[in-house]
Amino acid sequence: MRKGERGAALLTVLLLVAVIAVLAAHGIDRLSGATKLAANARELSQAKAYLIAAESIGMKSAEQIVSLSPGRTTNFGGWNGQERRFPVPGGLITAALKDGGNCFNVNSLVKQTGAVLSPRAEGQAQFVRLMTLLDVPQAQAMDIMGTLTDWIDSDAVPSPRGAEDDYYMGLDTPYRTANAVIVDISELRAVKGVTSAIYTRLAPWLCALPTTDLSPININSLRPEQAVLLAMLSNNGDIGRSRQFLRRRSEAGYGSLKDFWSESFPASFAASPEVQEQVKLETRWFMLDLAVEMQSAFVEERALVDAARKPARLVHRQRGNAL
Repeated sequence: MRKGERGAALLTVLLLVAVIAVLAAHGIDRLSGATKLAANARELSQAKAYLIAAESIGMKSAEQIVSLSPGRTTNFGGWNGQERRFPVPGGLITAALKDGGNCFNVNSLVKQTGAVLSPRAEGQAQFVRLMTLLDVPQAQAMDIMGTLTDWIDSDAVPSPRGAEDDYYMGLDTPYRTANAVIVDISELRAVKGVTSAIYTRLAPWLCALPTTDLSPININSLRPEQAVLLAMLSNNGDIGRSRQFLRRRSEAGYGSLKDFWSESFPASFAASPEVQEQVKLETRWFMLDLAVEMQSAFVEERALVDAARKPARLVHRQRGNAL
């Protein structure tokens, strides 16, 4: 072999070595990525398994709270809204159980007769009062009440301040109204007039219970910081007086609704029989806020539990940020 040919052969070998080195580096990188993805998927599956276990514990806790004092659910023991942390292999579970009926049930804007959903005046009035108590301007609150009622009710005729399919089908991205009860309050984002700012302000006070009944406010578990929900029941809602009233409430709560409505402050509401029946002494709906943190996975969940069932039953769950 001549000298020039030996140089060409060496260059060819060097090029082959370089190509093989690049392929090997790429293969190792792909293998490392695949290994990491597999580990992440395994941790995510483990986190979801922990959530299911936490749901079971939460449902059992709801049963125990109800059975502890039949007919009267109070905050005894500090369970209502208290955050608890549980270390688990490879991660941490954070859980909070609270009264899931102490909120405004958006589905109470309508009443159900058979399969027909029609507007409910008392539910609409309470929603407007709640929004104004949360500093939403009166006119804007009336508009949102109208559009949300139209979103849920069965007919296709817009109310004076509402909106039906004709409005939504004219948008750049058209869609139709639900004409059905709301399953999750995040659905409000699609309703005319509910801006991101309004939704963020209202969301902590709203819920979507699987019933069109008026919001079942438990006067025995309602916390002072939730005084706006008590003020919502009165035409002349006063958050300050409502908060003071809840702070003075006995830890044992009320044994009967007659005892509650005979108090001077609730008596000043001049509440209709419908509103008087709306107030409850025990809790049926419980809300579970759960989060599982692993090394490379973080999962949040909000779940609604029906404690009237024996055993308690999970009726809805949402994973991801509630807002």
